[in-house]
Amino acid sequence: MEDLDLIDRKIVAELMRDATLPVAQIADKVGLSQTPCWKRIQKLEAIGVLTGRVALADPAKLGFGLTVFVGIEAPDHSAEWRESFAKATRDIPQIMEVYRMAGEMDYLLRVAVSDMAAFDGLYKRLTGAVPIKNVTSHFAMERMKFTTAYPVDTLNR
Repeated sequence: MEDLDLIDRKIVAELMRDATLPVAQIADKVGLSQTPCWKRIQKLEAIGVLTGRVALADPAKLGFGLTVFVGIEAPDHSAEWRESFAKATRDIPQIMEVYRMAGEMDYLLRVAVSDMAAFDGLYKRLTGAVPIKNVTSHFAMERMKFTTAYPVDTLNR
């Protein structure tokens, strides 16, 4: 982690738990007064530790009840193919995350769709946009744990 002290890590932890907290409440939780706390938050944003503040939503209540993890094996590893693949995945909003992997698969995608028919449409769109050697899809039956908050305030130093 960037050279963050314990107070910075506590501030980040509080904001990851609830970004709507007023600065005064965050300051109280981390043992600072309001102005120094606000300056630290601004510094954390400026150095790129804090990259945004969002609201989290229940995907099922928004009509995205099916989560699919898709493994992609690339037909080649050229810069042109990587750029085409990156563009294709950027252009499909239901693809929530894309990771370049080491191991058996080259890329791992997390996809959120309404149902199997919607996934089939996404599959056809993706495979039509860029050549792919192999696609392996894994359908999530239950989300047992989900968090966006990294455990920064539990790091051993």
